[in-house]
Amino acid sequence: MSSETALIEAARKGSAAAFSDLVSAYREGLLRFLLTRSASYADAEDALQDTLINAYRYLHSYNAQWRFSTWLYRIAINNAAKLKTADTVELGDLSDEENDPLSHCIQHQDRQNLWLSARRRLSDEVYTAMWLRYVEDMSVNDIAAVLERSVSWTKVNLMRGRKTLEAELAAPATDEKSKAYG
Repeated sequence: MSSETALIEAARKGSAAAFSDLVSAYREGLLRFLLTRSASYADAEDALQDTLINAYRYLHSYNAQWRFSTWLYRIAINNAAKLKTADTVELGDLSDEENDPLSHCIQHQDRQNLWLSARRRLSDEVYTAMWLRYVEDMSVNDIAAVLERSVSWTKVNLMRGRKTLEAELAAPATDEKSKAYG
């Protein structure tokens, strides 16, 4: 029995210390992931706390067929979705004026930060699949489980996401301006 399995069993029996030890390995990665899906750091922290509370509350429902991290990320996705509101400002909605210095700064940052660009260009599910694969280093099977999609869907959309981002990176800076304001 692995140490993670032992911690899960101890936590299921009510050990808060075992649960704390269990999730400590995932806390930083979950927060980093939730930051990409939240409007602010505070929202990401709230979603993280909700994720950990829900994980503790529903630990009895965890199925050992899946990796524990897969189960945690599924809970995190659900909690982040609950925090999203209609008034959340997307990066592309900050300004409509071409000469706005803020929009130029944002365009420059997008060129420097692939994940910001990915967040704007990809659907939530494809972005999440890309993040879980390339940042969290999850397997395709685990990503499919987290997203509740087929392995085929996951593979195809990872490929499409890569192609979209490759095209984005290959585009000259002037093309980005027309995309942002077009």
